[in-house]
Order: sequence, then structure tokens, then C-alpha cells
Amino acid sequence: MEILKSYINYEETIKGSRFLSELFPCTEQAAARELVKSQKAKYADATHVVHAFVLGPGAEVMGMSDDGEPSGTAGRPALDVLRGRGCTNTVLTITRWFGGTLLGTGGLVKAYGNGAKGVLAAADEAGLFEELVAKKSFTFTTDYSLYKLIKNNMELFHISNLKEDFGTEITLTGEIHESEFQVFISKLLDISNGKILVH
Repeated sequence: MEILKSYINYEETIKGSRFLSELFPCTEQAAARELVKSQKAKYADATHVVHAFVLGPGAEVMGMSDDGEPSGTAGRPALDVLRGRGCTNTVLTITRWFGGTLLGTGGLVKAYGNGAKGVLAAADEAGLFEELVAKKSFTFTTDYSLYKLIKNNMELFHISNLKEDFGTEITLTGEIHESEFQVFISKLLDISNGKILVH
């Protein structure tokens, strides 16, 4: 299962109608709904703001809306493409400005499906997806004499969101892949002769 790292968009015009597809990283259902609401407010001049989302470690939380398009012609094809990509924690909105030519139900399914495919392809091309990995937070304090050795050893692990606070001692906080957590603690204990305690 993969997650989106940052925002991306993709746009196309079909028979005069403009379709703007946008992908957002998101982890909470309430936040997804707020995002959709803000998109509707942002594009108040648009004819439709269709959405689809997949959330949760196993992409088990899903939602979609046709936003006034004929039932099953917009949200469903967008959601099907999202699910087919094997991603989660992702919200997709496709905003349509009607161009005067009716596309028919088949044309709409194709347009919204292609919009979803187009923005996902752009995200893949930009390298915006990464593997969803369980992470654990950590905090520990060390004295200055061990700092360089600890930093060198930390490069052996998958650590993200690292923050360092330099006071009388150095406090390091961050996240590490859950599978590496115990080995990481053992390493710190070895380096510090059991003095470093990880929280």
C-alpha cells in the first residue's frame, strides 16, 4: 500500500468542458470532508466538484460523490481508479467547468476516469508515492561527546521528522520504521554504555 507525499494536479479540456483533477495527502475522514468543502468554496464558479477518497492502513475507509452528475458517472469511476492504484490516505477532487456540450453517461465515466488516471500518472512520474510503513516516535537526550557518533549511526536507519534541541544536553526527537525500533534502542544503549533512555 502506498501513500501520497504531496499535492499535485492535472488538467484537460474535453469538448469545451475543463476538468481539473487534484490529489491531496490526507489521513482523517473529517479532514477529507473539510477538504472537499473548501474545494467547493474555492471553485464556486465550477459546475461540479466531484470527489473520491481512500483512507486507513488498508484503504478500508472510502468515500465519493457525483456532486450532481448523473449517478455513477463521476465519483464511482474516480474511486475505482484510486482503488486500482493501491494507494491510501489520498483525496482526489475533479472539478468541472461545463463547456456547453453534453458528454453523455459514457463520456462522463470516461472523462472522470481519465482525470483520475491522469493525475495519478503525474504523481507517479513526479515520484510522489511512497510505501506506507508503520512508524514509531522516539525522544532521547545525549551529551555532546556522543552526538557525532550517534548521528553517524542514525544514518543506518530510516529516520524522518528529526528535530534536535541543543541545550545543556542534546534532545533528539523523530520517527523511525517500527521494524527498526528495537535495534535502534540497542544501538543507542551500546554507544552510551546504557545511559541513553529512549521514550
